Amino acid sequence: MEMFLIDAQASRIKLILFDVDGVLTDGKILLHPDGTESKQFDIKDGTGIVLAQRAGLIVGFLSARTSPSTAQRAAQLGVTLLHQGVSSKLETYEQIVDELLLEDQQVAYMGDDVVDLPVLQRAGLSAAPADAVDDVRSRVHWVSRANGGQGAARELIEVILRAQDKWDPLVEEYLTLRHGRSVLDTTERSARGPSERERASEASGGGAPRAMDKGSRESAAGVWPRGSKK
Repeated sequence: MEMFLIDAQASRIKLILFDVDGVLTDGKILLHPDGTESKQFDIKDGTGIVLAQRAGLIVGFLSARTSPSTAQRAAQLGVTLLHQGVSSKLETYEQIVDELLLEDQQVAYMGDDVVDLPVLQRAGLSAAPADAVDDVRSRVHWVSRANGGQGAARELIEVILRAQDKWDPLVEEYLTLRHGRSVLDTTERSARGPSERERASEASGGGAPRAMDKGSRESAAGVWPRGSKK
């Protein structure tokens, strides 16, 4: 699809939904001897998700699998719209849209496999990572240059924010210095999650603020400029 048509659709988006495995991750799952699992998330994707919410968009995760890692990552990024272990992604999508009083044209969805097709066919802006299966890439409106778990989500977010004229004001905010540090430091810290020192301090009652709670993300130390666009 031509980019000017993508921009037109992106300008209407209010909700961005992401599949998790293969979109926010590279699709690999590490199974440990104790039965737990782990997977990797991309920092740039995380920063993009924080920025999208900062700009007033709703971000949600929609996954057929249930994973503690996904719940932990959502909490770090302040994502409260989280649906895991769903038997029907389409039914869950319809529930989300109804609850938020949105139309399909106001929703963007990124998926990577055939189980995502029912939602991709409904979403106003359908997207896929570069390494999605052929049956998905051939049917979506837009395909990222990056693979899943390697910046694909960030690319989609930038397309949407640029189409809504929200990207440049965000960048300007991050060039502003207050109290001797850039606001970008706080957003990057939010995307990474708490450090080992911060976790240790919290565990010992040291009172270090959580990196991803709303106060830390938007107002701790007055880091967000007054009057900034949300």
